[in-house]
Amino acid sequence: HRQRRSYARISEVLELPNLIEIQTSSYQWFLDEGLREMFQDISPIEDFTGNLSLEFIDYSLGEPKYPVEESKERDVTYSAPLRVKVRLINKETGEVKDQDVFMGDFPIMT
Repeated sequence: HRQRRSYARISEVLELPNLIEIQTSSYQWFLDEGLREMFQDISPIEDFTGNLSLEFIDYSLGEPKYPVEESKERDVTYSAPLRVKVRLINKETGEVKDQDVFMGDFPIMT
């Protein structure tokens, strides 16, 4: 039976830092603020006649279709539906329509 000896100067193990913290915090900023800034940059969109205007009002991410583990098992991207509330304004008639539009499934970083 052998006895182990440690000649290390530090007796305790250092806590491993979160190696992807920069990426996850950057991605969270993109979800919270970056998407909003992007929609503000392109809003409103007007047709070539200037009669119709499409404004981006708000956006939301829904619940993912599958939990993280099930997404891995199914070999599918862990994602959530991105919906954008838009407002269509007809400047000739004054008609205003608000509607939620599904923009696609948005990948979620875990």
